[in-house]
Amino acid sequence: GKLQMLLPLRSGSRSSKTFKPKKNIPEGSHQYELLKHAEATLGSGNLRQAVMLPEGEDLNEWIAVNTVDFFNQINMLYGTITEFCTESSCPVMSAGPRYEYHWADGTNIKKPIKCSAPKYIDYLMTWVQDQLDDETLFPSKIGVPFPKNFMSVAKTILKRLFRVYAHIYHQHFDSVMRLQEEAHLNTSFKHFIFFVQEFSLIDRRELAPLHELIEKLGSKDR
Repeated sequence: GKLQMLLPLRSGSRSSKTFKPKKNIPEGSHQYELLKHAEATLGSGNLRQAVMLPEGEDLNEWIAVNTVDFFNQINMLYGTITEFCTESSCPVMSAGPRYEYHWADGTNIKKPIKCSAPKYIDYLMTWVQDQLDDETLFPSKIGVPFPKNFMSVAKTILKRLFRVYAHIYHQHFDSVMRLQEEAHLNTSFKHFIFFVQEFSLIDRRELAPLHELIEKLGSKDR
């Protein structure tokens, strides 16, 4: 389906196009080559194979490139439905009646706060962007090593990005259908899930809000 990129400018929304600026991987860099490889293997249609670490590649780098890519995808997907995700439609950040998320980033906000979904997602995406822009965490220069805590940072980022998918599926799927974006959302989510499963990056408990969907996606591929 066509991506509805031009959304009406809502008061308080930062941009008429997408929710947040896209994080670009520098062209000509090794990470850019990896991203191109990822895109090429995705085209083959075999997602289980597409997420595997390419031979001879560094695991951290592979995870970094894909994390940036998922951030961009989710950014774009959420961008298509921001007009339906408002303070009044979504006063809490939820993924169905049984799951509610409160925001804390451990630095600026230490004690979890209850806030609306758009506010939560804004905090979340801003926080992720800050991590991705931090050269000590996500080095873009060749030869600069990844920090010792890279894996735990990547896991936290992916755990939080999952919540945006969960919110979209639970609260806004009707809008996604109306915009004819469901195939795009499903493919992106399936890619995300296969990726986190391949490297055990998200705890099963965290995936509970979309457990049934995840089971369904997995069973088609066996």
